[in-house]
Amino acid sequence: MKIKTKLRLGFGFLFIIVLSFGLIALFYLNELSDKSKVILKDNYKSLNYVAAMRNIVDQYPFPLSGSQQAIFTENLKNEGKNITEKGEKMAYQQLEEAFKILENPQPAIVKATRIRDLRQALQRIEEVNMKAIYDKNEQANETSSRANLYIMIAATLSFIILFTFIVNFPGFVANPLAEFSAAIKQISRKNYKQRLHFENGDEFTELANSFNGMVVKLNEWENSNLSKIKSEKSRIEAIIAQMQDAIIGLNEKGEVLFLNHLAAKLMNLDENKVIGQNVAELVQKNELLKRIIKPETEDNTLKIYADEKESYFLLENREIIIPNYEEQEEKALIASSKSAGSVYILKNITQFKELDEAKTNFIATVSHELKTPLSSIKMSLKLLNDERVGTMNDEQHELLNHIKEDSDRLLKITSELLDLSQVETGNLKLTFALTKPEDIVQYAFDAVKFQAEQKSISLELNCEKNLPSVNADIQKTAWVLVNFLSNALRYSAEKSKVIISISQKDQFIEFSVRDFGKGIEEKYQKRLFDRYFQVPTDGQNKSGSGLGLAISKDFIEAENGKIWVKSAIGEGSQFCFSLPVVV
Repeated sequence: MKIKTKLRLGFGFLFIIVLSFGLIALFYLNELSDKSKVILKDNYKSLNYVAAMRNIVDQYPFPLSGSQQAIFTENLKNEGKNITEKGEKMAYQQLEEAFKILENPQPAIVKATRIRDLRQALQRIEEVNMKAIYDKNEQANETSSRANLYIMIAATLSFIILFTFIVNFPGFVANPLAEFSAAIKQISRKNYKQRLHFENGDEFTELANSFNGMVVKLNEWENSNLSKIKSEKSRIEAIIAQMQDAIIGLNEKGEVLFLNHLAAKLMNLDENKVIGQNVAELVQKNELLKRIIKPETEDNTLKIYADEKESYFLLENREIIIPNYEEQEEKALIASSKSAGSVYILKNITQFKELDEAKTNFIATVSHELKTPLSSIKMSLKLLNDERVGTMNDEQHELLNHIKEDSDRLLKITSELLDLSQVETGNLKLTFALTKPEDIVQYAFDAVKFQAEQKSISLELNCEKNLPSVNADIQKTAWVLVNFLSNALRYSAEKSKVIISISQKDQFIEFSVRDFGKGIEEKYQKRLFDRYFQVPTDGQNKSGSGLGLAISKDFIEAENGKIWVKSAIGEGSQFCFSLPVVV
């Protein structure tokens, strides 16, 4: 039998039970109503007629006047038409006979006797109807009790049937669903021996057969792929174990999935014991593991004592993402994902760190050694320009100017390399002092004033009044402004202008240098402060070393400031930095 048919029969049965109860209750209620109507309809009218005739007899003497006689006669006729009880007809005949005699003049003795007979007849009619009312009331009470009993029996039977139905009928649907749910849970635990058996011939039986077929296929697939999966697992574990980087894998619960030999050696852990343990408990006992899992700084470089020396490792954290695909109504596959854990990798960069330090030391040494011969070259050029040494023609003067420009440029690059080496080795020394922002700008303004006059470029200064002081190294900060101004002058056309602005924004003093040159493309702006990066030029302007802005960034950030650029093609560029005010 189909589930739909079961539901229809079940609810049809409920409908029949409720309808039957309603019909039984309606039948007995109608019976009680009919009994009540009989009492009121017949006997109550007779009593009214008797009461009206008694009033005439009690109030008026016989023979009656015309109006009283008409009233008595009318009620007497009505009573004659309403005889319903046993003995009431005889009393009525006695009443009618006595009334006919009293309508004619009679002797006093006869008159009194007939009035007594008339009163007795009225009393008899009244007694008969009162007794009938009492008997019918008793019958109505018996009917009411019987109706209450039958209705209560019907209600009890209906309640028992409905309660039994409510308790048992949902099991037709809920019990198979519960079995399906339990079976699916077993399948999720890879118990492919689970089977369902229904013999009802309904949709659940068909679904159980399909489920059993699916389990058979899953079991076949599991058995066919289990050896392959084990092989792949062993291969992956071998690869992880032989990697030159330290690797730690955690699942989504924070439990250690794998730990290769190098990671166990670095953290002094037993790789066989920590597998499956929660990392939250392990970090309480292992400081290095705590630095890896919960780093306190954004610096991903860790210094670890390994191989009897200080070694450097680069920490990488990669979350394991498993994609999910859900088929939507449009039958389009939309990808979603969930985290399955994370992997921490420690790459040994000691060799690169040593090479970087060697490079920095080499640059610092070479730069320092180059400054002396460069200074001698500049002195020699100055002497050659002195006419006391000898005169030179225009070509010689031009050559000397080119040599001077190149030596100046080389000396600038050497100074920048020295500053860069100080930053990289951590030897950058800043001399902080309370300084007015106007003094920093004036220092830079004087440094580039001559260069601006040579290109007929006007320097415009916009400065707010009563600016608070900043705690900064005036020479290093002015050097940054000079670098901004030199770049602005280099890329500005003759007879243009460069605007220098100083303003307060919240708790920072903002310095900016704006030119109206060609501008910088957006794709180059993110790399402007990288070391050795140079924006491609059209050949008209000589590019620098690519270190000036990088060193400027290091100087400003060392002073707890921020540095940035705003630029658009055809609108020029605006280089800015901000320093915190002194509270």
